Amino acid sequence: MIFSCSKDVTKTPNTANINTHKLLHDGEIREYAIFVPKSYQGNTPIPLMFNFHGGSGDIASQIAISDMRSIADTAGFILVYPQALSDPNDGGSTNWMHKDPTTVDDIYFVEALIDTLAAEYNIDIKRVYACGYSLGGEFCFELACRLNNQFAAIGVVARSMGVYIYNNCSPKHPTPVLTIHGTDDDYDGITWQGITYYVSLYDVNRYWANLNNTDSIPTVVQLPNINNTDGSTVEHYSWGNGNNCVSVEHFKVIGGDHDWPGSFGNMDIDASLEIWNFVSRYDINGLICCDTNSIN
Repeated sequence: MIFSCSKDVTKTPNTANINTHKLLHDGEIREYAIFVPKSYQGNTPIPLMFNFHGGSGDIASQIAISDMRSIADTAGFILVYPQALSDPNDGGSTNWMHKDPTTVDDIYFVEALIDTLAAEYNIDIKRVYACGYSLGGEFCFELACRLNNQFAAIGVVARSMGVYIYNNCSPKHPTPVLTIHGTDDDYDGITWQGITYYVSLYDVNRYWANLNNTDSIPTVVQLPNINNTDGSTVEHYSWGNGNNCVSVEHFKVIGGDHDWPGSFGNMDIDASLEIWNFVSRYDINGLICCDTNSIN
């Protein structure tokens, strides 16, 4: 059984401006783009959502594939697109996890960015969320594991967990996780010459379900094939009844590739909407209104 006392939002066109800011952190000038909803007055704390671009990506490319401004305006949350630094050990690619040897650790950049935003805006620090695409999604797993005390829930598109973080994750609280992944996109993980680099999506979902003490067997729903020209369909998996009413959910895009559904690839779901409608049900303590909706 899954409880919710939040209302799902829908997506409408939005041309509102998103402003780029700079932050000096660890000797580097870091950039991030921020969108503040029109309804924000500063009197009431509002949620904060981070949206991380993929490897070799940037702010503009991530906005292009996952523009959440209209959702933020409707739901009333602050939206932030951070920019990764170029990695000299990877041909200058803009990566969230730099290859060794390196001193770059963007966990601390995100921590500093939360502090900066909380000082400037009235942020509900119990409702800080993260989502990301590809390498940005992998970074969300890092945040959920290593900065767990500050993130309430995450949504990951087109990425699994790397073996190191999978084996060394240590969350402090039940953590809702949503994954969206295509079966043609290394769904079974990545193993090369006998070495596993990324675990399968089965392992990822089982890890978070076990961590949150959810039902062991998920509820599975075949979603309507709204678009029969995209070459893919979607199954929705849900592990419910976790500690603090937390759930783990997964959209299995059968025939899907390295895509952001709703933007390109599968068009039966909208990844941006699904992420917000999932994470927004939770705060750092679990399901919002868990106590009032729980049954013995």
